Amino acid sequence: MSVTIVTGASRGLGLAICQLILKKDSEAKVVAVARSGDQLSDLAAKFAPRVLSIAGDVTDSSVVKQTVEKTIAKFGRIDSVVLNAGLLDPVGHIAELNVDHVRRLYEVNLFSVIDLVAQTLPYVRETGGNFLFVSSGASIKPVDGWSAYGSSKAALNLFCASVSEEEPKVRTISLAPGTVDTAMQQDIREKFKSGMKPEAHKRFTDLHKRQELLPPDVPGTLYANLALQGIPQELSGKYFRYNDDKLTKYAA
Repeated sequence: MSVTIVTGASRGLGLAICQLILKKDSEAKVVAVARSGDQLSDLAAKFAPRVLSIAGDVTDSSVVKQTVEKTIAKFGRIDSVVLNAGLLDPVGHIAELNVDHVRRLYEVNLFSVIDLVAQTLPYVRETGGNFLFVSSGASIKPVDGWSAYGSSKAALNLFCASVSEEEPKVRTISLAPGTVDTAMQQDIREKFKSGMKPEAHKRFTDLHKRQELLPPDVPGTLYANLALQGIPQELSGKYFRYNDDKLTKYAA
């Protein structure tokens, strides 16, 4: 039996990861964490009793504490943590950014991650388990208007490497899922247009028009397989894109 915590689990990539873990291994257990309780309830009902759903904001340390306590009380262990919850907003050029909005993004994209890793680490260390960080190509290459998001994901990559360096009993990976057909992509096309240069925005609208966005199951399969099978030592602490050749064996 393996137990995986997934944040941002109510929709998009997070939901796909939960469903894939549960379908691939009939003994697997998932702790699904998100702000949207209704969608979590649907997942829990479909895969009962193998899902523990927790509705709450991961930036609230008491929600993180509750997640860990309930997971151990119900399943007795933690094998993997998929750190998927994230914000793209604020999108805008640096001269116009609202620093309070940037702080909120960092609370979600980085500080809540550090908190969840710290609180789950004793249990993941015990199982020799895995931390899977959902990164972005914007962490290594700037995207116009995305300085807040990209810099938070760059910090996430280094945090992933730091956990691997400090904790020899656990394994970590920072994995960019590619351009996935989720609500975030819809927001990029519709909500965040004014915060990007036209040519930068056009790249995303063109991907949608050409139907080149990835279904969530494509990168979701990588996260699910790595959570279930374990991250190999040679990949631990490193950043990869979803289509890296080193990940081919985990893609199906």
